[in-house]
Amino acid sequence: MAEYSAEDKTEKATEHKRRRAREEGSVARSMDLNSVAVLFAGVMALQFISGAMLVKIAGIFHYVYQNLTKISITPLSLPRQVMGMLKLSIPILAPLLLLVMAAGLGINFVQSGIVISAKSLTPRLNKINPLKGIKKLFSSRSLVELTKGILKMALVGWIGYAIIKKNLQDFWLLSGMEMGEIIGFMGRIMLEIYLKIGVLLIVLAAADYLYQKWSYEKNLRMTKQEVKDETKQYENPELKGRIRSVQRQIARRRMMAAVPKATVVVTNPTLIAVALRYSMQDKYGAPVVIAKGIRKIAERIREIARQNAVPIIENKPLARSLYDTMEVGQEIPEALYHAVAEILAQVFKMKQPVA
Repeated sequence: MAEYSAEDKTEKATEHKRRRAREEGSVARSMDLNSVAVLFAGVMALQFISGAMLVKIAGIFHYVYQNLTKISITPLSLPRQVMGMLKLSIPILAPLLLLVMAAGLGINFVQSGIVISAKSLTPRLNKINPLKGIKKLFSSRSLVELTKGILKMALVGWIGYAIIKKNLQDFWLLSGMEMGEIIGFMGRIMLEIYLKIGVLLIVLAAADYLYQKWSYEKNLRMTKQEVKDETKQYENPELKGRIRSVQRQIARRRMMAAVPKATVVVTNPTLIAVALRYSMQDKYGAPVVIAKGIRKIAERIREIARQNAVPIIENKPLARSLYDTMEVGQEIPEALYHAVAEILAQVFKMKQPVA
């Protein structure tokens, strides 16, 4: 198979190539956008349901501390006690987990729709090739990912530092606050940090998605030859057959419309019919085949000829020769001049008025 450079791939990917890429699990998707959506959904969920969660968690701890002396931890009782704690914890964490899972699924659906690919799950030995792994470490894609990571860490660190610096004076007052006030103060600081970092990450993730989309389209591009080969491979034979059938019907109607203008129709007598046109004023220098057919088409040519008083002359050898060697619109060759001239002489004699 020929190898093509990136410069040769100037054509947009065909629908067939896009479909194959999706079947293999290859779609334009930003993992940064996934992470940000999940993080943001988690923070927003905590903002609205953290109060109820804290009440339930406090209730669990209150129950445990009240019954601490009654709880006996033994190898036999431990699994039962762990299951009991899980039963209490799942209803508390379920809303948060469901919201985060819904955000993850939703952002994936928005980016690429539903993609189910068995091929992407199939183990491939070439994926664990160490040489390819080393090449990927020094590829342009890895450089872009490294730059993005450094930029994100720098911006996140700067936002955290700026917010803490802005509220630094209030931190000295924490020693004189009640526990509830401390928790409220820290919650406000953390929420501000989360929101500002979240907005920043959303902007970066959106930019990353646009980059991933551009990179995906670039990798899918094809050469002109690949587009031609794929078009030939996936052409619909039924559609091609239907087009050819329509083209034949149009050509046949055009051919039948020319029969009334024929000078003579040469027949076999029932199997073949060939209509010839000749006129001294005609632009053609020799008789021209304007219609030909076999069986039903020949019968139709003869019928139209009779309706329009076009002479019909039987000449089996000439009819067969004209049908086998000539196409509609062609002038007859010199080899058939003599035979056709005899036919035309009969026609002109038939048309002469009787003395």
